[in-house]
Amino acid sequence: MRVVIYSRVSTSSQDNQRQIRELTEYCQKMKFDLLSVFEEKVSGSKKNQEREVLMEMIDFIQDNNVDKVLCWEMSRLGRNTLEVLSTIETLSENKISLFIKNFNIETLDEKGNKNPLSNLMIQILTSISEMERTQIRQRIKSGYDNYIKKGGKVGRKKGYKKSEKEILEEYKDVVKYLNKGRSVRETMKLTGRSNGTIMKVKRLIQ
Repeated sequence: MRVVIYSRVSTSSQDNQRQIRELTEYCQKMKFDLLSVFEEKVSGSKKNQEREVLMEMIDFIQDNNVDKVLCWEMSRLGRNTLEVLSTIETLSENKISLFIKNFNIETLDEKGNKNPLSNLMIQILTSISEMERTQIRQRIKSGYDNYIKKGGKVGRKKGYKKSEKEILEEYKDVVKYLNKGRSVRETMKLTGRSNGTIMKVKRLIQ
């Protein structure tokens, strides 16, 4: 059984090592062939296509006949239900099962078929997690609105326009896939970016 580990924490002050240690011990217990460990420190509010290590892992598993991805919990895989399910669907399309350690569930059975019960649990649990994050954002927005009402100012200066360098940096995931020879359609699917955005980046790198 060829596997990889994906571990994410939200800030540079947090440590991936506990997640990685426990997942590695699980691999040893199950006698899995651990091919690689992908560690990422990025905010949970970031879209999947903005998570560079997650995108690298998806490239790796597609090219290296990986059977299973191990992670500690579902919130590591996306900021909301849609993005978590999108990641799981990408794995399933490649016949790769996702093992979620804290709930001890897998997305595919031994024959590579989707596990309906696990998928239902994943949708419920990610929805709950998303609701909690929404409540946090609402509290932050309330404080922001109060700051504006008191005369606070935010945002870029009037007339500001992004440079080509800033655009390419913002959409470096698109640049990576286009430079690998991926089509516009493939890049849209892999990054979740719009056709217009990908075409704009393509013109800049040509």
